[in-house]
Formats: sequence, C-alpha cells, structure tokens
Amino acid sequence: MWMRLRQIAVVAADLAKAGAEITGVLGVEACYADPMVRQFGLKNTLWPIGTQMLEVVTPIADDTAAGRYLDRRHGDGGYMVIAQVDDIARRRDRAAELGVRIAFDLHFPGEGHDGMQLHPGDTGGSFFEMDQMLMPGGDDVRGPWYPAGENWEPYVNTSRVSGISAAELQSPEPERLAQRWSDIAEIELVANADGHPTMQLDDATLRFVEAADGRGEGLGGIDVVAEDQPAILDAAERLDCLRGDQVIVAGLRVNLT
Repeated sequence: MWMRLRQIAVVAADLAKAGAEITGVLGVEACYADPMVRQFGLKNTLWPIGTQMLEVVTPIADDTAAGRYLDRRHGDGGYMVIAQVDDIARRRDRAAELGVRIAFDLHFPGEGHDGMQLHPGDTGGSFFEMDQMLMPGGDDVRGPWYPAGENWEPYVNTSRVSGISAAELQSPEPERLAQRWSDIAEIELVANADGHPTMQLDDATLRFVEAADGRGEGLGGIDVVAEDQPAILDAAERLDCLRGDQVIVAGLRVNLT
C-alpha cells in the first residue's frame, strides 16, 4: 500500500489575487476550475506543479467551512493535504477504527474516483483527504487525476518549479499532531535533521513543526523543487511576496529546495 502527495489546497479570500501570486511567483499555469466545489459554497482554480496540484478555493457563500477557516487562521493559507492512495477501502476502515469522521465521501466510481475528506476536528492540522483513481492508468505516478479534470497535462510548466516535496503542518503540540496523522496513515514517524517529526510518503514528506507565526494550528507551508530560484525570488520581490527571505504565496510559506 502506498500514499503520494498529489495536491495541496489553499483557502483565500480573493481568488484572483492568490492566483496572480501563484502564477507570477511560481511560473505555473492554471489548468482547471472544478464546478463541483460550488456545492460547498466555493469556487476554485488548480495549477499543476509537475504531476502534483496546487489549488485555491474561495468562499462565494456565507457560513462555509472554508470561510470559517479563513477567519480562524486570520487570512489566506493552507487548507487541505490531499493524497493519492491505492487502497481507499482499507483507508476507510482505518478511519473507522480510529473514530475519525468522514467530512465528505468522494465516492464516484462511475467517474473513476473514490475518496474521502476526513474531518479536521478529528485529524487536527488541516483537512486530510485521500483519493484513489480507478480508471485505466490511475495508479501511475503521471496518471490521471480526477480533481484536476481530464486535460491538465498540457498546462504543466516546470521552468521554475517541478514538484512539491513537502507539506509543513504546524501546531502548539507538533508531536501530538504528528502521531495522529501517523496513526491515520499507518506510516511511521521519523525525526529529521532539525528534530521535527516527519512522515515519509512515496513522493514527499509531511513535516510537523511548532506553530510560531501567531496563526495557530494548520497547514503552514510547502517545499517546492526549485528549477530557477533567482527567477522565483525576483518575481516574489516584485509582487510583494517576500517577508525577509521567506516566500509567501496565497498565505502559504513556500520553501525552495
């Protein structure tokens, strides 16, 4: 059984502004807007980063989960960690064993997609979503990805960034949060060189750190594989997306690796 980091979702008050930062700084091209998210009172856009996705969702209705999250975390920022798995039935059983509620059941076998969003009140940190692609080639690393539509590959631009290598979840109690995610994913925790608990997926790392930015527990940042770091930093400075030497895009810390 395997698990890949396939998508990171950000919630932002202004989709156009967040999109301009993502496109302008990371040099990626928008590929899809999912009409299904309207049922949650949202609109969205996705950008491919190699074979992974960066998504921004924006509330368009009152009293949405995303809107409450914006308020709770004092502005734009990370919202969901979305993984691709090869055994969603097993993952559902594991969530049930642990008493983790399913916030939304993404059961669309006729569309080649079966997945679940776990309730953030039970996971901590952020939404944790797992999806299995059931269509031909669905297990391939470069295979289809239902949330991004059927034609995202032509929009891939890796001139500046070519992948998402880590997601960083922050908490006043990072060890507790890390253990909860480890239990859910059934992946052992390992301390990295800085002593932070980490969980190694097949293509990326989930890293759990102390919340130090005044925003509390949540998805604080990502690491990206930088192919042209000078261009990224130059664009970040021009678009006012630098805080010291830290790149901030749509409220998300972006670490260049």
